[in-house]
Amino acid sequence: MSSSSWPGSSGSSAFGPSAERVAEVRRRFAAEARAESPDLATLCLLIGAQADAGLDDAGIDAAQLALDELAGMLPFRPGGPGAWAVALRELLGERLGFCGSPREYGRLEASLLHRVLERRRGLPILLSVVWVEVARRAGAPVYGVALPGHFVVGLGPVGPGRRPVLVDPFDGGRVLAEGDVEGLVGGGLEAGMPAPAGVVQVVRRVLNNVGVWARGRPERGDVALWAVELGLLLPSHAARLRYERGRLLVERGDFLGGAVELEGYAEVVEGVDAEVAEGVRAEARAARARLN
Repeated sequence: MSSSSWPGSSGSSAFGPSAERVAEVRRRFAAEARAESPDLATLCLLIGAQADAGLDDAGIDAAQLALDELAGMLPFRPGGPGAWAVALRELLGERLGFCGSPREYGRLEASLLHRVLERRRGLPILLSVVWVEVARRAGAPVYGVALPGHFVVGLGPVGPGRRPVLVDPFDGGRVLAEGDVEGLVGGGLEAGMPAPAGVVQVVRRVLNNVGVWARGRPERGDVALWAVELGLLLPSHAARLRYERGRLLVERGDFLGGAVELEGYAEVVEGVDAEVAEGVRAEARAARARLN
């Protein structure tokens, strides 16, 4: 299916999976997120299954197999972190053309792993997921690195006094030289090199990107809602997600469901900020009033 006709593309009508499929996807998403060692690719593919009715279990398995096959195309343990970085760039960036472009920020599919694997285009964090998952399968010491406003990949051991090799998948896997990181984030890094990003942290950031995309398109409140609801299934999440869910439910005409969620959030924040809690309760009363 081409990107122009895919339901998540700009300017196209959207459709989603059935209610039964959504329930199954969310059950699996919650279980995987709470596993002792959650699988990053699986969680990202389940986000895709929430967005795209065309991604069934066979499609998820095919995407996992594609990652396995890409890993099999890398040289066998090419050497240290620098050699891994070059091997990944040569395969994924140069030979296969995985990279980003400014246009990707306007596409929902740029945040969906199965579509990034098909199109070889995506946002920095999704391209980094491809790099991480391919390198991990091949045995590389690899991890994601969350920079302010950007996401890259680290290779090599971490810890005090160690400096990993950083690569930018959005730029085709370019190895970052001294000073490049500061240039990417627009300033110095106050606490030195960032720590590796955990799986749940990466997934939370992917969902935030989906939410940002949807908030810029009021007609896509359905996407904003499922992004928030998946975020609420993660083992740790901001309480404010409940407020966002309540507000989105009200906007979509579920006044009672929205009011209940807003009231629940008000109870959570009352002990911290009574004034905010009262304001949220006022929103809940206004939502209930619209039922009359």
